[in-house]
This record gives sequence, structure tokens and C-alpha cells, in this order.
Amino acid sequence: MADYYELLGVARNVDADSLKRAYRRLARQYHPDINKEAGAEDKFKEIGRAYEVLSDPQTRARYDQFGEAGLGGGGGMPDAGDMGGFADLFETFFSGFGGAAAGGGQQRRRSGPRQGDDLRLDLSIDFRDAVFGVEKEVQLRHLETCGTCKGSGAKEGSGPTTCGTCSGAGQVRRATRTPFGSFTQVAPCPTCEGSGQVIADPCGTCNGAGLQQVSKTLRINIPAGVDSGSRLRVASEGNAGPRGGPAGDLYVFLSVKSHPTLRRDGTTILSEIPLSYLQAILGDTIEVETVDGPEPLEIPAGTQPGTVLTLKNKGVPRLGNPVARGNHQFTIKVQLPTRLSGDERQLLEQLAGHHSSKGQRPHHKSGLFGGLFGKG
Repeated sequence: MADYYELLGVARNVDADSLKRAYRRLARQYHPDINKEAGAEDKFKEIGRAYEVLSDPQTRARYDQFGEAGLGGGGGMPDAGDMGGFADLFETFFSGFGGAAAGGGQQRRRSGPRQGDDLRLDLSIDFRDAVFGVEKEVQLRHLETCGTCKGSGAKEGSGPTTCGTCSGAGQVRRATRTPFGSFTQVAPCPTCEGSGQVIADPCGTCNGAGLQQVSKTLRINIPAGVDSGSRLRVASEGNAGPRGGPAGDLYVFLSVKSHPTLRRDGTTILSEIPLSYLQAILGDTIEVETVDGPEPLEIPAGTQPGTVLTLKNKGVPRLGNPVARGNHQFTIKVQLPTRLSGDERQLLEQLAGHHSSKGQRPHHKSGLFGGLFGKG
């Protein structure tokens, strides 16, 4: 195969701009839609392949060291639609073909300032704070635009220069040869990271990055009704973007600590209430724990084990509508005594006998509580 540099008519130390101008000039000359001479199309493909290799710094370095063998591909030329330089050719034609000087086409537009990365903060809050909301103060480390160079990355009095790797385009092409043809991937330039510019004289404060790591204290308002897994977005508190780009966002992921006695099911709060068997039989008014503090709860006479009693509007506010609250539900657990005094036993046996269906006192070992809770 012909030497790629000779094919394009350039020296081996050619810079990116001169290489592109040489390619465009030859591509216009041998393009099959323009040049109908025999062999023009093959020449056009060879030129495209040569530029595809030499315009990518990585493939060019491999070619300089190992030749065609270093590219990992076999013979055969790609079709015009597969060539990495084809986009440049269209750019040349549509920017004034026939009237523009070689290389006079409009340069590919550089990518604008990029937005900075989003950040994540995991925050644990108490059960009650999740119910009613809270304001939390947190410490955050993130990237901010350098105050010395204002994000340019260059020392005062200097500025960025055009990247020599991508000629300011901010993109490079990586060619891949496969049995199905040649495929070209366009990627951000590794030298300038897609900006199209490099810093020759970097800022001493940020070492040319244009960004500084800063510790910051934030006050975050957590709304009422959040739960574990809730995510809050704090706009523009992520990392600042490179070269003065806008900052990303901060996402706060919440986890709610468990409560010793209260549980949550959506907007409903659940808890269990232990009662003595006498309270369940006779009824009572007891004081129960809620997120609002102690509240009275009426126990109706004859309450059965497993009964659920409800205090309305004592649950969790609906997220986004703190006025609308759920309920607090209490499940009754009746506690039976394991030991009785003599007087207690006598009274219960009398009560059991009174409720016996035939007036006969049941055996106290098996029928003591059967009569108590059976049909009377």
C-alpha cells in the first residue's frame, strides 16, 4: 500500500491544520461525483483512508511506528459512507464549494461550556423530622469556578490557545476496521476534553483546571411527609462546569431512622397498645404516644384482641400538602396474667360460674377463661 503521507502529499511532521487542508483539496479533486476519470473513485477512497488514520493522534502514532500492520486491519478500502473524513468533505462542499480556497471551509463548531457533574448526598433524619419536615445544615465539598482566573484556567494576562490535536474542533475520530467494513467513532478530544482550546500558561491557583475544590455549608429544607428513598434536588449546588460552564445539581437521598414504637405505612402511623384483660372487658381511657405527643384514646368496653382503634389526622402529612394528614391506628394486644392471687382467682371463678350455660361451675383449670370470654 502507498505511504499515507505520500498519498496526501504532506511531510511526516505535518500539523493537523495542514493535513486537513491537503485532504480537502484532494477529496474535492477525486470525488467520484466530480471526477469521472477511471480510477478516481479508488483514489478518493485511498485518500479518505489515509486521512482517517492520520487525523486521529492515536492511530497516527501506531501507523508511524508499525505502518499499516499497526492498525489491526486487513486490505480493502471502506466505502465513501464509512470514511471518517466524509463529514469534513460535506462541510467543505456546503460552505462554498467552487468559490472557497482550499481549507477555507467553515470550521466545525466548538462545543459550548459544559455543565458540571451532579452530586449525591445521603442524609439520615429522625422519624419525627420526616413527618413534620425539618431544616438541616450539611457540609458539602464540591467544585466551584476558580476566583483567580474566573474559570478560564489561564494565568492573568494570558488566555487559551487552539488545541493542536483537534485543531479547535473539540473532537477526534477513532477508526475501527472490522470484517464488515470500517467504522468511525467521533469522540471528545482527549487533549482539550472537547473544548477546542488548551492552556499554555496555567493559572497558579487552580493549575489550569479553572475549578477549585471548596467546602461549603448548606441549609436544606426537608418537607413534611418524606420517607426513606425520597430524593430532593438542590439546583446548581453540584460541581461547577469546566471553563465557566454552569454547575450541576445536588441530589439529597433521604433515609429515615426507625422509631422504637411507631411504624409507618404511607401516611398512616401504626403502633400496638398493650391492655390488661380487665381494661379490655370494662373499657378505659388511656394515654397513647403519637407524633404530636401524648393523646387520650378511649377503649370501649368489651374490646377484643386485635381490634384496631384510630385517631384521625394524627398520621403523616401528604407530601406537598401538609394540611392533609393520615391517621394513627392502634392495634390492641390483651395481656393475660400468668399468676393470680387467691382473691383474684376466687372472683374469677365466681364470674366464670355465673356465665356457665347450665349454672354449673366449670373446672377451674380448663374453663376459667373459657367462661370469661365465652358466650354468657
